Amino acid sequence: MYLYHFGLKKLPFTLTPNTQFYYQLPPHQEALQVLHTALAAGEGFIKVTGEVGTGKTMICRKLINELADKYQFAWLPNPYLNGDELRRALAAELGLPVQQDALLLTQTIGNKLMRSAMKNKPVVVVVDEAQALPNDSLEALRLFTNLETESFKLLQVVLLGQPELDHRLAQPELRQLRQRITFSYRLRGLSVDECYGYLQHRLQIAGFTQQSLFSPALTKLLWRASGGIPRLLNVLAHKSLMLGFGSGQANLDKSIVRKAIVDTEAAHQPQFWDNWPRSTPLWLALCGLLVAGVWLRFFAELAI
Repeated sequence: MYLYHFGLKKLPFTLTPNTQFYYQLPPHQEALQVLHTALAAGEGFIKVTGEVGTGKTMICRKLINELADKYQFAWLPNPYLNGDELRRALAAELGLPVQQDALLLTQTIGNKLMRSAMKNKPVVVVVDEAQALPNDSLEALRLFTNLETESFKLLQVVLLGQPELDHRLAQPELRQLRQRITFSYRLRGLSVDECYGYLQHRLQIAGFTQQSLFSPALTKLLWRASGGIPRLLNVLAHKSLMLGFGSGQANLDKSIVRKAIVDTEAAHQPQFWDNWPRSTPLWLALCGLLVAGVWLRFFAELAI
């Protein structure tokens, strides 16, 4: 692998949402602030949406790490659960026996929620890929958020999902749940400057101490190809390092980055004009011929 070649101690661009590599990007920090505020307010449902790879899972893992002493988190990464399966998955996360009938299981979960609230450590359920949850599972979560005292709810739910989640929640049969969502945030792609800082940060965490491997010009190529999506940016950066290692180059250049982009189906492929060497005499000659052709056509039409 390329670790020794580039003086790295570990892989900088893995796809696993490792909070050790967390970088304080503005959209991620804003989403975290919304989550902190919403949980402190004690409201029922909180929604965070974003395209695939924008960092939703990383943000929630960061949230759990920061607030583990204040809340008991129940992480539900599998959205393909019906209502009964979801209740059992929640019970398992809370350390409760799951081999009970539906009514007794619901009562057991309710009692656990009350005990946790009385200990000032309320339960927060985090549902990943929530756009795939069946309607009966969403309804089961809504019914759990009905459990409350006079002053606070016993359960809060964080829904993480792709933009399709908004379309799901727009269904008339889910209007009651939609009305319970008091805080929401939509993650955006990164700007080119944010991408540059992101790449440098991950390289530094991985042990890189030399000048930047990804110059502003290379970062701009990666930004265009990735659309500012962190996961895709990781894929392209990783492939660029592999190609640089394979060719024995200590520094990356545009040809290497373009090869990484072409090799990645999900990337926005560079256009013809992006690849053309603008500074070469050939480029200048072609521009001159184009201008000359326009003028010749103009004068020919005047002569007619």
